[in-house]
Amino acid sequence: MDWVETTGKSIEEATDRALAHLGVHRDDAEVEVMEEPKAGLFGRVRGEARVRARVRPSGPRPKRSRRSGGREERPRTGAGRNEKTRGPKSESDGPRKEREKSGARRQEEGGKKPAPKSEKSPSKEDTMAEGISLAEQGAIAKEFLEGLLASMNIQAAITVKELDEETVELSVNADPPTELGVLVGPRGTTLQALQEVTRTVVQSKSPSRTDRILVDVAQYRERRVAALGRFAQQVATDVIATGEERALEPMSAADRKAVHDALTDNPDVVTRSEGDDPRRFVVVAPS
Repeated sequence: MDWVETTGKSIEEATDRALAHLGVHRDDAEVEVMEEPKAGLFGRVRGEARVRARVRPSGPRPKRSRRSGGREERPRTGAGRNEKTRGPKSESDGPRKEREKSGARRQEEGGKKPAPKSEKSPSKEDTMAEGISLAEQGAIAKEFLEGLLASMNIQAAITVKELDEETVELSVNADPPTELGVLVGPRGTTLQALQEVTRTVVQSKSPSRTDRILVDVAQYRERRVAALGRFAQQVATDVIATGEERALEPMSAADRKAVHDALTDNPDVVTRSEGDDPRRFVVVAPS
């Protein structure tokens, strides 16, 4: 997956925005600091922090040798290596030299060395895993969600939409939407867990590539962002009036991003994130 660059008042804030954009936990992402904010006069900070992040790629599984019984074989060194680089002579050096001489004699008698075995070509399964498309990932996620809803006796429609080249969103809707509340949970905690489980299912079918998988239920995310934006503006008004910073309650990375984005154009306040997950929170302070 390509890198995503974000900025913020601090490295933590820029990192939070990158994780929220990717929709993954910190342990599932690679984050690199591109630029740090510079210290100014009287403790003020000049400039912004800039980071880039991407979903941590899943490396290919190591090949196992049938002869080694599943254990990785060490590479064999050639017979003509420099003797000065060798360690102390061991008891097995004598028999090994005899084997090398015997091998040399067989080569002289038989002529050319046997052609080395060609490397095993990638299996069809590996090729499919590497080439799985975003549409196929969306189909896998949809099939999982349909099975989950059926097991819960919930009647709902699931639509799949590709937001960009590396992001697919699955929207779950029902009429009326009241029975979908169980999939959202308090403050969207169940929805966040549902999204992580769905992404894990897709990743299990595509270990070499997993793009950004988003799950929304009854337009909850859109309504949540709008509500947090209104709340952030009210907090900013209070902070400006009192001149004192205010710490908000702990939020998820997506909710913290919504607060940061809502106040990013307000010149009278600044925002930053403090604490550690899952108790990380946003602080709104006078600029």
